[in-house]
Amino acid sequence: MSFKLRRAQRLGGASLLLLGAAATPAFAQTPAQDKSSTEIPAVTVTAPSPIVRRAVVPTRNPGRGTRTARVRSRQQAAEAEPAASVPAAPQQGVLPVVTNQFATVTVVPNEEIRREGGGQLGDLLFSKPGITGSSFAPGASSRPIIRGLDVNRVGIVENGTNSNGASDLGEDHFVPIDPLATNQIEVVRGPAALRYGSTSIGGVVSATNNRIPDAVPSCAPSFQAYGLPTKAPLATAATSPCVTAETRTAFSSVDRGVESGVLLDTGGGNFAFHADAYGRTTSDYSIPSYPYLNDQSRPVNGRQPNSATRSDGASIGGSYFFQGGYIGASITQNDSLYHIPGIDGADHRTRIDGHQTKINVKGEYHPDAAAIDAVRFWAGATDYRHNEIGLADPADLNSDGIRQTFTNKEQEIRTEVQLMPFNARFAEVTTALGFQVGHQELSAPSPDNPGTLFNGLWDPNNSTRVAGYAFNEFKFTEATRAQIAGRIEHVELHGTTPDFPADYLPDGTPQAAIARNPSFTPKSGSIGLLQDLPGGMVGSITAQYVERAPKAAELFSRGGHDATATFDIGNPNLTIETAKSVELGVRKATGPFRFEATVYYTHFDNFIYRRLTGVSCDDDFASCGTPGAELNQAVYSQRNANFRGGEFQSQLDVGAFKGGIWGIENQLDFVRATFSDGTNVPRIPPMRMGGGLFWRDDNWLMRVNLLHAFAQNNVAVIAETPTAGYNLLKAEVSYKTKLDRNWFGAREMMAGIVGNNLLNENIRNSVSYTKDEVLMPGIGVRAFANFKF
Repeated sequence: MSFKLRRAQRLGGASLLLLGAAATPAFAQTPAQDKSSTEIPAVTVTAPSPIVRRAVVPTRNPGRGTRTARVRSRQQAAEAEPAASVPAAPQQGVLPVVTNQFATVTVVPNEEIRREGGGQLGDLLFSKPGITGSSFAPGASSRPIIRGLDVNRVGIVENGTNSNGASDLGEDHFVPIDPLATNQIEVVRGPAALRYGSTSIGGVVSATNNRIPDAVPSCAPSFQAYGLPTKAPLATAATSPCVTAETRTAFSSVDRGVESGVLLDTGGGNFAFHADAYGRTTSDYSIPSYPYLNDQSRPVNGRQPNSATRSDGASIGGSYFFQGGYIGASITQNDSLYHIPGIDGADHRTRIDGHQTKINVKGEYHPDAAAIDAVRFWAGATDYRHNEIGLADPADLNSDGIRQTFTNKEQEIRTEVQLMPFNARFAEVTTALGFQVGHQELSAPSPDNPGTLFNGLWDPNNSTRVAGYAFNEFKFTEATRAQIAGRIEHVELHGTTPDFPADYLPDGTPQAAIARNPSFTPKSGSIGLLQDLPGGMVGSITAQYVERAPKAAELFSRGGHDATATFDIGNPNLTIETAKSVELGVRKATGPFRFEATVYYTHFDNFIYRRLTGVSCDDDFASCGTPGAELNQAVYSQRNANFRGGEFQSQLDVGAFKGGIWGIENQLDFVRATFSDGTNVPRIPPMRMGGGLFWRDDNWLMRVNLLHAFAQNNVAVIAETPTAGYNLLKAEVSYKTKLDRNWFGAREMMAGIVGNNLLNENIRNSVSYTKDEVLMPGIGVRAFANFKF
């Protein structure tokens, strides 16, 4: 593949990647097969790097000779390159492999999201290599876990700004990003995480949608969409209103669930608008057998008690396009009411009633300047609140009420300036500079303990983060690229801790109830190399040094945390956590055999974790050590730790069959995490391996996959039990086609059926705090239909 082709496809504010199968003579046996195997899907990724490379075309400046100019529209790019270089639309079922980034990027495109479903990002990503979900409440609260790292080390962003819920404060809290309203998911590891902050040390999960439009909707094939801000007058765009719509609907048997969403896009001239609304409801889901390992006395009746969910949301947004750029804004409302499964949750009828209002603004401008290529910015403000509701006394139905409240008010702004590439003789250098500011205010009061030192998990606290970062990319040759990135941030936190008597703390160090105002200045850096290899492969090697400041929950916690069944004791004396990582990868995106393989090693100095002491508590310190107490005492502590692991996935187009292509695919991932003394880091995913068969053509996709998770016996010394392995069998059939608008107005349809856990296996998630009480859903069928108008 030529560099000229790669350049022409880097448009639209992000890199368009060449993915898919290019036929070889050995496989090109029939015209039908050639058509399927040579189609090159394109995937646009936006999260990995602030540096966006675009095509250049030669121009002539009288008196100055030939120079290069940026391509500022898709129309210009098409004129600059042969028609054959324009990529085809993404083909469903083709493994998307990202080869132009310096570390592994997992992409879940729109059609896969529609097929797979899932009420939470952790559910959607559960089986991806190197990724799983916390699945505290399957379908309701499941946060992505990347390479064994979660909460304070995995960032979650939507359209460039933080999701800003409370999922990093408790595993029972939902992620306020619903896959039903999402168009693409990107999971970014490695150096690009520096773009989002040290709290993304394990990686970033980025969700994108069209709530702030970056293009005016196209209703005619000749319409020139807004790919990049153009200096040409926008009269070339649509001048009359255009409306497109999409419906997303699904039904699931395992939980008698129903979900539906509607998305509308309209615009003309200089304006574009978007609106969407969605909702889903499920009842208690079916399970293969009795869920409670340590208590056989409770009625269950074939369903996981207290696991029903309900969620809905809506958003409106719009953008104004001007010469050289655009600016847009949106307002989004997310609401969720869901039950918490497990013995305690079922006994107390625990449920969480959460609400989030979020305002986002973003824009991009390409000035007519010799030094500046683009200026981009993102801003967001969030007001989040949820009530944890349940019975104070399981025997008294009149004691139902709010047991705990979490609030999060957060604001963020991030600005990036990408400079024009310049020739440094030894390489073409492109630089992007970024600046980020964030402020967060947290509270967690409890009406059960008013006026006491233990009125909730922590007192109100706040934090402020200010950061600057720089990314530099070097193109030494067409085949060799390098990246050097750095970030420095300053974090200030303000909170209090109550009196911690020495008798109640394992280290015997008392803590006084005074205001604490710690501040930290973490510094991080990375270096990476990307090299084209023979056979269409690309190799990468990256090294990172990342520092992370402790978060408020780690410093100021001081009470019972029902989600983790722990009595959390924060440690205001925590210091900066440091991670030193090396990652090596090889990837191939084109041809009949596509794959990506990655190995990594990370050493943590002062790794922050909840250290279980073996002491049990109830609601206050006086209860610690009493017989029958329900909560495990946990003190936030620091130790050195080592994480090492690897991921592999591949897809092979074997040959032609019935006018399409059939093939095989497989995957493998593992992570091993130990402290410096050889003991195990708690709650680490098991090794998994799997594979399957697929058949696809232009319309149909059929596949069956079996994923085997090995038993997890590498558990922490205190309060963690081994987890049995399982086999997860899935099968799916989907059909996608263009429609005659005269039928009922729709222009495109995708529909299908997906079977989950077809062996009806007992599946327990080793990373879940409630794994011994909560089974994952049993055998079920999901039917979905998606129409575009």
